[in-house]
Amino acid sequence: MTTLPARRLANLETSALGFGAMVLSPGMYGEIDDRRAVDALRAALDEGATLVDTADGYGADGHNERIVGRALRGRRENAVVATKFGFRIPDGAPAHRFPVSYAFGELAVNADPRYVRGYAEQSLRNLGTDVIDLYYPHFPDPQVPLEETVGAVAELVSDGLVRHLGLSNVDADQLRRAHAVHPVTAVQVQWSMWQPIDTELYAAARDLGVGLVAWSPLGGGFLTGTVREVADGDFRRNLPRFQEANLKANHDRYAPLRGVAADLGLTPAQLSLAWLLHQDEHVVPIPGSRTPAHIAENLAAARVRLHPDTLARIDEALSRFTPEGTGALLGD
Repeated sequence: MTTLPARRLANLETSALGFGAMVLSPGMYGEIDDRRAVDALRAALDEGATLVDTADGYGADGHNERIVGRALRGRRENAVVATKFGFRIPDGAPAHRFPVSYAFGELAVNADPRYVRGYAEQSLRNLGTDVIDLYYPHFPDPQVPLEETVGAVAELVSDGLVRHLGLSNVDADQLRRAHAVHPVTAVQVQWSMWQPIDTELYAAARDLGVGLVAWSPLGGGFLTGTVREVADGDFRRNLPRFQEANLKANHDRYAPLRGVAADLGLTPAQLSLAWLLHQDEHVVPIPGSRTPAHIAENLAAARVRLHPDTLARIDEALSRFTPEGTGALLGD
């Protein structure tokens, strides 16, 4: 088994690059069978990824968590398991809706404290484990004070069902309010070459000593340089940046950065991940892939060192790279 360089999210140590398991469920990046999904995650573990990110809302009826549980059988000690809650709304509970920039326009959660323990217990069953290493509310509930949700997770920490509290898709004020209730280990945030992190959120995380987990660090696969079209059944068809005209324009605008990667003997994905790792020593990107060769390629970026001159060249290219279409989940 390969060992990757380590990083710290507050007081939680993980590999410098983790693995985003969302892609292992059908309906995300097209169809996939369970055997291939399990093999992909095991390949990531073999290559040294320890942070495995999933959610109870990925796939139908907890499918993604169950896949993660199957892949980790006999290897649980090699993984830091992170999962999220709020989308699997119990029967009879209200759906608290909020707008997003996806084509379908809105999502619904319920993070009422009365349901949090039930969410965690179901995730533990799905994952086949007795503790969740990092547990996140998937989104702040628009009808439930975040402090109340965090308080419910804090009880799970006290009871030994959860080791660390995380937050996902929050702003700086929400992070500070939550941290005042219980220490936050990590904030999961969309961050990549084509989706900057919110500067106020970044400052708050640094001020509080909170780690950053970068989701979609390859821009939903766009930053691999290989996505020229999106098939039916692929979730990305809902994203404005992947609509046909926008995708073509974005591919053309990204050409200078593909050129930088070629000059360095790197793939575009490796350059994108290495650049992100150089932005802060406490960021852990979680790229996802279904192909063992691509997984190994991505994780190799954890060992890439970029010269300051190269970073300046990248930043100059990025300053001229304005993608077509909104990219942040909540709009940008």
